[in-house]
Amino acid sequence: MTIDEVNRILAEADLLATQDEVQRAIGRMATEITERLHDRRPLVLCVMNGGLIIAGQILPKLGFPLEIDYVHATRYGDKTSGSGLIWRVMPNEDMRGRTVLLLDDILDEGVTLDALGRHCREQGASEVLLAVLVEKLHLRKVRPGMRADFSGLDVGDRFLFGYGLDYKGYWRNAPGIYAVKGL
Repeated sequence: MTIDEVNRILAEADLLATQDEVQRAIGRMATEITERLHDRRPLVLCVMNGGLIIAGQILPKLGFPLEIDYVHATRYGDKTSGSGLIWRVMPNEDMRGRTVLLLDDILDEGVTLDALGRHCREQGASEVLLAVLVEKLHLRKVRPGMRADFSGLDVGDRFLFGYGLDYKGYWRNAPGIYAVKGL
């Protein structure tokens, strides 16, 4: 993509949630996570790359002891549709008997988060919870009725970017949640 094409994506996109709305959603999520996990010493796994921005903003709001690690698994790369799961980095921390909180940018179909949750349980996690900034509302989930335990914003079935979500590798840094025009 050329710089003009990349810039045009943002210029033509629909703004679904402003930066202030996203910040309020992150604050609400932090409160809900704190209420549920304050006495559990959880392991928080940031799902790279999408989870990086929300992790950096929500973790300082969690005023209880926790450990942080990351995992890098993707289905998209720089594409707009997914294929098989590609494991780039596996988590290093011991999960046996632990509550694990997977922290990611979006729950769309749930293929990646479902596989990560299964991996955590296979490693001995006693509980696996999902926290996502954005949850898409549609019926194509990998498991019927799959929902995140903590979600900031519910949106329709559009192609999104901003706050960790990308369009072909770009605009993860956009200051809001945007939908690509026509997608």
